Amino acid sequence: METILVVDDTPENLMILTDILKPFYKVKVANNGIKALNLIAAGHIPDLILLDIMMPELSGYEVCKKLKSDPFTRSIPILFVTALTEGKDEAEGLSLGAVDYITKPLNASIVLARIRTQITLLQYQRNLEQKLAERTEEIVHTRMEVIRQLGRAAEYKDNETGTHILRMSAYAKIIAQKIGLDTARTELIFLSAAMHDIGKIGTPDSILKKEGALSLEEWEIVKEHPLQGAEIIGNHQSALLQTARIVALTHHEKFDGTGYPYGIKGHDIPLTGRIVAIADVFDALTSKRPYKEAWSMEQAVAYLEEQKGKHFDPELVDAFLSCEEEIKAIMEQFKDAEKLT
Repeated sequence: METILVVDDTPENLMILTDILKPFYKVKVANNGIKALNLIAAGHIPDLILLDIMMPELSGYEVCKKLKSDPFTRSIPILFVTALTEGKDEAEGLSLGAVDYITKPLNASIVLARIRTQITLLQYQRNLEQKLAERTEEIVHTRMEVIRQLGRAAEYKDNETGTHILRMSAYAKIIAQKIGLDTARTELIFLSAAMHDIGKIGTPDSILKKEGALSLEEWEIVKEHPLQGAEIIGNHQSALLQTARIVALTHHEKFDGTGYPYGIKGHDIPLTGRIVAIADVFDALTSKRPYKEAWSMEQAVAYLEEQKGKHFDPELVDAFLSCEEEIKAIMEQFKDAEKLT
């Protein structure tokens, strides 16, 4: 059963739309645009959104712009439901990427017919994508290997092992699966996670391979690698490369705003960056390095718990730690062997 998110600041409208939709769909509601964006940022991705335009703080137009600018949410069909009846209002809504425009007062039959049309189109698109994926399995496999090898290129310059990207990519994948992201979005995170440290290619070996403590000046140079990674990946139409760029740029941001390079906080950090941050740090803690022994899983879990709301998104930490058996299986499957040189 498809999930529809209804966003409207009027309780009566939320109730009316819920009553219309509930017999046929799963319904989630948000009474303003900010709550809707936070709900989606937390991983609750709907199949379709009914979006009011005139709302306080953040209008429906602004919400639509934000969703359409994110590769993870741009494909969600948005139907504006509004009291604005002028042709210019409808034209603006459609120009922002909405698929339909429904005016109030609402007619239940019309609302359901418009939604069924969009759901049918969505199902058709997903079927086409599935068939395409089945026919291009070899290409996908090749792409995965290219991404992994690029990720390993950064590790050749660092004190990490070749299995680091295999483990942390797998950890990122199980978090994405646990919070309910669909197969396509989960695969994007899995593949792009391998590129998280690609920017270290631009960091001097004398710093990356230094066994002692870094000076303040050296640490500032290391902190440039997210920006360098984003520059290396560049700007592309490809959803994979767009996601990889976001991962490279934001995986060192912290939930409390004390991370780098931008010091953004909370759900303003892209979901991909928040997921990869947990996967990357957990693997670093539980892996042996020339400068440290591997932490036990219990020690690493305690650290993640302690850092909830500080370094990490609390909900994502809980999702990750609920997958103990999968985590252990990944650790066993991708044990460190010989260090890359």
